[in-house]
Amino acid sequence: MSSITRLIPIRLVVLLAALALVPAGARAADAEAEVRAIADAELGSLVRYYEALHASPELSGMEEHTAADLARELRAAGFEVTDHLGKYADPSLHGYGVVALLKNGAGPTVLVRADMDALPVEEKTGLPYASKRRVRTPTGAELPVMHACGHDIHVTTMVGFARVMSRLRGRWHGTLMLIGQPAEETIGGAKAMLADGLYERFGRPDVAIALHDAGILPAGSVGLTPGYALANSTQIDVLVRGVGGHGSQPQDARDPIVLAANIIMQLQTIVSRELSPFDQAVVTVGTIHGGLKRNIIPDEVKLELNVRSYKREVRDHIIEAVARIVRAAALGANMPEDRLPIVRVDTAEEAHALYNDPALVERLRPAMQRMLGAEHVLEQPPIMASEDFGELGLDRKIPVAMFWIGASSAETIAAAKRGELTIPSPHSPLFAPVAAPTLRTGVIAMSAAALELLRR
Repeated sequence: MSSITRLIPIRLVVLLAALALVPAGARAADAEAEVRAIADAELGSLVRYYEALHASPELSGMEEHTAADLARELRAAGFEVTDHLGKYADPSLHGYGVVALLKNGAGPTVLVRADMDALPVEEKTGLPYASKRRVRTPTGAELPVMHACGHDIHVTTMVGFARVMSRLRGRWHGTLMLIGQPAEETIGGAKAMLADGLYERFGRPDVAIALHDAGILPAGSVGLTPGYALANSTQIDVLVRGVGGHGSQPQDARDPIVLAANIIMQLQTIVSRELSPFDQAVVTVGTIHGGLKRNIIPDEVKLELNVRSYKREVRDHIIEAVARIVRAAALGANMPEDRLPIVRVDTAEEAHALYNDPALVERLRPAMQRMLGAEHVLEQPPIMASEDFGELGLDRKIPVAMFWIGASSAETIAAAKRGELTIPSPHSPLFAPVAAPTLRTGVIAMSAAALELLRR
């Protein structure tokens, strides 16, 4: 017997020997059972945490209490926590990002992200824990606030996931890096945390994963999307200038409203006539502002555009086409050179497309199938919504994957398929995930993913 073996208690030697004889599949099954057992045991407290969070939402850049509560929970779960992370270009904004580390021996570093901010939406769900909050912004505006996109589900899932992984340290090795991210809705929080030295201060992860609730999926299920999953989003402002005058004498003016109408219609030919049918894209004119009185031709009209696509080269083509169409339309309307439209690309709320690393998705798929059942792991098509989670991948230098968790009851899904109701979409004042099964699925699915990536 070696000197090392003599130092190990006999019972431990017997236990280690017994474990060595247990097939890997059986050990994996034991871990899966433990995850489900812990998730079920914690579910009541997680639902209470969720309901309290839902009732007290905070807008982007104002997540002070949400971040403090999350930091406290992660510390209680045994993580080393740093808060108040985030550096914005606007000096009036404060960073409320949270970083929590749990180091468990040598191995990879897995980043798990949850976004924390809510939306300026007045809740109309009628739930007993519905938000009634109204806040005054730094500009003085009073706004209603609601978790209308499920970020409260994401934060609560992270709390449950942290508890699971802390208790199962014997099942994995490596480092967990949990990120409570502010300001996702304004597409600034991930960039702000990176600007404040996220990876320089806490280490660069090997992979990054996240989840998002989805009302179109039944609770108990997850949705996977390899490759492009969410679109990039670019904002373009167009100031259509004209020469004002009396409404009875249009010949003496240059009407920017008529020009703006022409521009709006021509912009819709970019996707239909300039792009390949295989390149998905959307050009939306979201706001039009112009004129003060019905019998006055104004000097200018303001258009605010939102452009979405998956490929960066498609985005760049659309931006060029907008500028070209706007200028050509103005020249065609005999607008003076010094009154041609002004086009400005606003990068403050620009999001890059989310590209789920296909190899990473395929690695997670069997782990989730084992944990939830193959019939509950669904394939989801990409959508044109946008997110800033992909920023944490540093332009695909770090593999990332976001998956969906179902947030509606089976009865609701069935009724929607029969055409009896419409499921409220995210950002709707009626958006209301079914809390308990959604949270349970999120905790189990995220635990399955992390255990796979950090397995012994």
